[in-house]
Amino acid sequence: MGVGTQSPGLSPDPYPCPPCPSQGLMKGNEREEQGLGPEPAAPEQPTEEEEALIEFHRSYRELFQFFCSNTTIHGAIRLVCSQHNRMKTAFWAVLWLCTFGMMYWQFGLLFGEYFSYPVSLNINLNSDKLVFPAVTICTINPYRYTEIKGKLEELDRITEGTLFDLFKYNYSNTLGAHPRSRRDLRGTLPHPLQRLQVPSPPHKARKARSADSSVQDNNPQVNRKDWTVGFQLCNKNRSDCFYQTYSSGVDAVREWYRFHYINILSRLTDGSPSLKEDALGNFIFTCRFNQDSCSQANYTRFHHPMYGSCYTFNNHKNSSNLWMSSLPGINNGLSLVLRTEQNDFIPLLSTVTGARVMVHGQDEPAFMDDGGFNLRPGVETSISMKKEGLDRLGGNYGDCTENGSEVLVKNLYGSKYTQQVCIHSCFQESMIKECGCAYIFYPKPKEVEYCDYLKHTSWGYCYYKLQFAFSSDSLGCFTKCRKPCSVTSYQLSAGYSRWPSVTSQDWVFQMLSRQNNYTINNKRNGVAKLNIFFKELNYKTNSESPSVTMVTLLSNLGSQWSLWFGSSVLSVVEMAELIFDLLVITFLMLLRRFRSRYWSPGRGSRGAQEVASTPASSLPSRFCPHPTSPSPSQPGPAASPALSAPPPAYATLGPRPSPLGSAEPSSSACTMGEP
Repeated sequence: MGVGTQSPGLSPDPYPCPPCPSQGLMKGNEREEQGLGPEPAAPEQPTEEEEALIEFHRSYRELFQFFCSNTTIHGAIRLVCSQHNRMKTAFWAVLWLCTFGMMYWQFGLLFGEYFSYPVSLNINLNSDKLVFPAVTICTINPYRYTEIKGKLEELDRITEGTLFDLFKYNYSNTLGAHPRSRRDLRGTLPHPLQRLQVPSPPHKARKARSADSSVQDNNPQVNRKDWTVGFQLCNKNRSDCFYQTYSSGVDAVREWYRFHYINILSRLTDGSPSLKEDALGNFIFTCRFNQDSCSQANYTRFHHPMYGSCYTFNNHKNSSNLWMSSLPGINNGLSLVLRTEQNDFIPLLSTVTGARVMVHGQDEPAFMDDGGFNLRPGVETSISMKKEGLDRLGGNYGDCTENGSEVLVKNLYGSKYTQQVCIHSCFQESMIKECGCAYIFYPKPKEVEYCDYLKHTSWGYCYYKLQFAFSSDSLGCFTKCRKPCSVTSYQLSAGYSRWPSVTSQDWVFQMLSRQNNYTINNKRNGVAKLNIFFKELNYKTNSESPSVTMVTLLSNLGSQWSLWFGSSVLSVVEMAELIFDLLVITFLMLLRRFRSRYWSPGRGSRGAQEVASTPASSLPSRFCPHPTSPSPSQPGPAASPALSAPPPAYATLGPRPSPLGSAEPSSSACTMGEP
């Protein structure tokens, strides 16, 4: 069969092999003349305009050029439009990076301010009817001396001898006993009061002190100045002792007497006759609120170990009868006339005359030592109040608590949480834990006893050690006890005037003596008047609010972004898209390198095996093998061409080279029936 001819008995190959490289390509008209027909159309390849659903850039450079040419961020286009001018490109690159750095430096400052959680203080002025606060008044005398004198007899005798020994003072006229020497009473009570020698200062310092001092010393002058007064306290096995000393003799005697009085007081039971409730009329002569007389439903009574009988008006236990103030002024508040005589006071314990008063919230306990003030006899004291509220932010904005539930200190008072309640409860817990007994001035659990040196010999040593640790916050009470988030306080201002006046005192004392059994001989020293009222109904509320909210932060970030780049939120999305594309391109490049390193040898061997096992009829003509022997052609009727899929295009495989010794190209076609 000649080249380019076709036997009528053989059917043409529907996918003829392309000519070998040695014989060249036949043109279209030659194929038509020979009856081969047109070449079959190659499968269409996707054009450059066609895009897939997800595409990524092939290099970092292409990605960067696309971003700079299409982004809405100002200045980015300058990085590619002036690429032929390297100086301009470098200038804009440096300027763009500096601007970018300045913006994110400002972002860091804004985020730092936000996460520091600053607060702003808002002041609101309100005017409305106000609930009158609770008012607690105490007699400043824990017990009537005639009722408790028997239990204090031994302590009074020892005190008499101590005063005579230390200060040469005869106290028998006051106590009704003969003076005794301390040697006669030695060993009757622990922790005797002693005079202690103070180391003398250097000669120059002593001379300078005597020359510069113009005020006399408060200490009692008995032969010498260079000594102090105190008493010794030791631990249980007496391995450690110290002296509780005082530079003032008055303070030393009073504190020493008070220490022994606490031990005696802890032995008294609630059923003791000395705890018998005093009648309100024996202490408060008159009580009026808003020009109306007070009733028994308006007050409650409790006993304080140092301030005696205390009466709380308008407390939370009578919430249905709380007083309301609808008008300010002295005539629209609480007015009391009090007995302040001291005929039956304990002389060595109660050294102040008058009464103790404290203003506090309805659901708060009265800490008379912390927030009270004294009334002076013969004086009308007018207390004007202004209400103030404070609302703190908790959480990240402040260390405060709503109700104290998360504070690790048990509330021993059973009242509303306040920081003072927590601090006193914390000290009592430390006292019980370290000393094994409870301090009598604070509430205690039911299963714990009050401290008494007859049962707890070293509690005084433990107590004063704890006091020092408490003052230096070594106990951690001030750290544990957080501030309440909501606080209501009352700002007080006082005015004083003589009461009753000289012209009116006669009839006033006569009325008090007839109605309240007041002794006229006491006159001005046995009576005092108290007025408590609101100065104005306007009250101030201080509330904290976040200085930087999320809205403020976003607004500030947007302002900085617009200032430095003049763009919007969508520009931020473009930056996020750029970062995402960078990560994807990096991942693809790493994946390509990994595959080329570990998978290429295996794929090459498998490809060679596939080519070797492929039938020769399905190979391209330039890879068709030359037969070693000719095969005779078999005549027969023409078969209809069969439709089949085109063979795979091995584009990566090169053409078969021709022999080096051939002088002219081969003219034989690569067909199976060719001789």
